[in-house]
Amino acid sequence: MHFFPAFNRKKRLLFYFNIMKCASPMVLLEFQCPTTQMCVEKCPDKFMTLVKAYHNKNDFDYYKNFCKEGVTNTMGIPQILKLGLCPAMLIPSKPFTRRCFPALGLKGGAITVGNNTHFEDETGKMRDAKDLVDGVKNATVVVEARQTVMKIFEDYTQSWYWILIGLVIAMLTSLLFIVLLRFLAGIMVWVMIVLVILVIGYGIFHCYMEYAHLKGHAGSNVTLQQLGFQADFTVYLQIRQTWLAFMIILSILEVIIILLLIFLRKRLLIAVALIKEASRAIGHVMCSLFYPLFTFVLLAMVIAYWAVTAVFLSTSNEPIYKVFNESVCEYSRQTCEPANYTTSSMKKECPDSECLFAFYGGETVYHKYLIGLQFYNVFLFFWCANFVTALGQMTLAGAFASYYWAFVKPDDMPAFPLFSALGRSLRYHTGTLAFGSLILSIVQIIRVLLEYLDHKLKGAQNKFAKFLLCCLKCCFWCLEKFIKFINRNAYIMVAIYGKNFCTSAKDAFFLLMRNMIRVAVLDKVTDFLLFLGKLLVVGLVGIFSFFFFSGRVKAFENTAPNLHYYWVPILTVVVGSYLIAHGFFSVYSMCVDTLFLCFLEDLERNDGSPERPYLMPESLRKVLNKKNKAQPAE
Repeated sequence: MHFFPAFNRKKRLLFYFNIMKCASPMVLLEFQCPTTQMCVEKCPDKFMTLVKAYHNKNDFDYYKNFCKEGVTNTMGIPQILKLGLCPAMLIPSKPFTRRCFPALGLKGGAITVGNNTHFEDETGKMRDAKDLVDGVKNATVVVEARQTVMKIFEDYTQSWYWILIGLVIAMLTSLLFIVLLRFLAGIMVWVMIVLVILVIGYGIFHCYMEYAHLKGHAGSNVTLQQLGFQADFTVYLQIRQTWLAFMIILSILEVIIILLLIFLRKRLLIAVALIKEASRAIGHVMCSLFYPLFTFVLLAMVIAYWAVTAVFLSTSNEPIYKVFNESVCEYSRQTCEPANYTTSSMKKECPDSECLFAFYGGETVYHKYLIGLQFYNVFLFFWCANFVTALGQMTLAGAFASYYWAFVKPDDMPAFPLFSALGRSLRYHTGTLAFGSLILSIVQIIRVLLEYLDHKLKGAQNKFAKFLLCCLKCCFWCLEKFIKFINRNAYIMVAIYGKNFCTSAKDAFFLLMRNMIRVAVLDKVTDFLLFLGKLLVVGLVGIFSFFFFSGRVKAFENTAPNLHYYWVPILTVVVGSYLIAHGFFSVYSMCVDTLFLCFLEDLERNDGSPERPYLMPESLRKVLNKKNKAQPAE
């Protein structure tokens, strides 16, 4: 795309030489309008062709305002057009987002430009004004997309410190819940359940109030389908159907949670007992609450290395220029050199063509395999990230397993159980962690390749290919979830027995299969309760950030930053809060999973006799009606 420096500060508007070239579908793919663009002081306000203006001094002086520098009366019209110094015609235009777009209107049901339904193009042919519509639409889409991205970026620069404060509040809230669970596990679980129901209930009430408030407002009954896509997302909040959709979604979620609580009420007691025991275990290994920070630092290093490598690979490309033309040309979309293009054979054979920037790339062997290097970089990122996650899982499992299998708690536990478990994992089980992470990473990179193929073949694939890709993506998604489940339990078995990955994975899988009902009910009910805890943290912080950034509360009106889209910081805080809550509750989840697997192993290895007593805590024995038999008196 040609941009020419504006030496006059008054030239603040962008003018397209031929807006109809923007009508090409390639514009939406390349975000590139293949026509010369330059800065002008004001938009043209009348119809005029170069042929007619050339023979009138006043008209030509006006016309030169929309030409490149160096145009004189001594140059012939063919030479001016050949060198691309002037547009072949001018169309009445109006400024919009600092760009000159044709002044389109509607007259008697027909589209007009400058109050005329027809105009004369550069060849002298009369054309309909509606021919300009597609070009304006495509150019507007490009402009709106760029403006939306810029507005979102500006919102982040205005609200980043408030977003950080929101994330700190989420961290403190999560930490508070974890500490309270340590001392008031039973009460906190029920409080958590009630608060989640209340928070979702308030969301339903708020959506209903907004839905009722918009009744009778002009334009509020427009449907989402009629509205279509809008760059300003706040527009959707002005129609009743949006709030109705939110209300229905929240109501369905509320009903599902209440029904699950009703049907699983008996199992909840066992799950609460397991969470209480997990609270005691965490109480003896308090530093485990801060282990996610160590994992976060390692993951940040992995992400930073991947990002730097990806940026290096991306910026090692060279600018590629290609031939863009309006008429038929055999060199269309071929690479070209802009420096000498005007004197090249391509320009001679295609006089109306332009050599414009297309993308960054290259034609060397290195550039040909660049996409392969990017995939390899992504694969290494998955492998390293999965290794860090696996290290955290095995370390926590080792610490909590030492608590469970201690005959006298906490006297028989190591002095520093978390550091001991971390040392054992790094010293003896690095290969196990790497192997488990490798299997998971291979499946993940296959999923990335399938998504890449789906994107590349989207325009050309038939229904069978679409069905096959959909099946493959679904299968590998399920496979990834299964491998994550197997890996997690295999690491727990490795932490308990110290065996290799394959043996531990087999033992964990068959142990869980022999206790399928307990796994399906007890373990998943516990996961559900912990998920409610995450949901509560996200809900509380999300509601607070909504009222703060939207300015609905008068106390925050002068404090909250002025934003284009207030949903940008709200969405960021909500997603960040979930990740933070997930980090803290993942410690509880790992503790529960470890104790659960130890509990199943305990039931199979021991029978409560003096020779093989149960090592599970007394609270769990009471819930399961298990007892250790007393040692017979001699």
